[in-house]
Amino acid sequence: MKTVTRLQEETESWNGFWKRLQDLIELAEMGDESILGELEAETDALEKDLDKRAFRAMLSGKYDSEDALLAIHAGAGGTDSQDWAAMLQRMYLRWAERRGYQVDVLDLTVGEEAGIKSTTLSISGNYVFGYLRSEKGTHRLVRISPFDSAHRRHTSFALVEVLPQIGDENMDVEINARDLRVDVYKSSGAGGQSVQKNSTAVRLTHLPTGIVVTCQNERSQLQNRENALRVLRARLLELKEAEQKEELDGLRGEYTKAEWGSQIRSYVLHPYQLVKDHRSEYEMGNTQAVLDGDLDGFMEAYLQQASS
Repeated sequence: MKTVTRLQEETESWNGFWKRLQDLIELAEMGDESILGELEAETDALEKDLDKRAFRAMLSGKYDSEDALLAIHAGAGGTDSQDWAAMLQRMYLRWAERRGYQVDVLDLTVGEEAGIKSTTLSISGNYVFGYLRSEKGTHRLVRISPFDSAHRRHTSFALVEVLPQIGDENMDVEINARDLRVDVYKSSGAGGQSVQKNSTAVRLTHLPTGIVVTCQNERSQLQNRENALRVLRARLLELKEAEQKEELDGLRGEYTKAEWGSQIRSYVLHPYQLVKDHRSEYEMGNTQAVLDGDLDGFMEAYLQQASS
């Protein structure tokens, strides 16, 4: 039903585009110079619309139309890297909000002093994975550290993982209950009333592969278990894809540590302001806009390069 709904929306959208084009042609054939300005404006609007449709046509991968799981892990840099991971989480939440996507926080581990150690987000909407697969890799931040009393410049790293989110009806991945070890424990929190008194957090260990998944953000153990299974299913799919291609640069890309020399994108806040993608060479000087979720330019530049 989800696929049917998406195809219906695309069909209606193209029918609307065709109708606008036919109306424009009819107006142009009238030869009325008084509406020349209106014709030019509508022509420009149709050209921009067509460019977006041409880009959408590049999202033709097997899972590009699916929802996505996005995980962020603080890397080298201590407290600064944990703060950077929290900034990245906010950036992707803003990006999803701009596009009208639905976001659920499946797992969140906060840092001791500030920021977060890791988080897993479930993002739902049309072509979420197709767009977000450009974000997988190490992201580097250069700034004056707010945690350094000497106000020195620090470099921080965080790793972003992106996985397609598939349903349990997908035959590409099968999970046998006998292959799982399930552990439950109390959710960690900032203290006070937010700390769980009951064991609601869930840790799943897939014994054949050794993959471990944790979820603790829901107050129900059952919900956390279901969310953990969603993440495990996505990771098993990633593993299967990598094995089929006989290399580890399949859906997630080659795994690299979040440290020097491995970054895909740099966010420089000092001594100048610039965000630059090291794969497509696309860059943007308005760093605040990027951190507020203006990522479409980076995503489109990467996907155009990848499809060429």
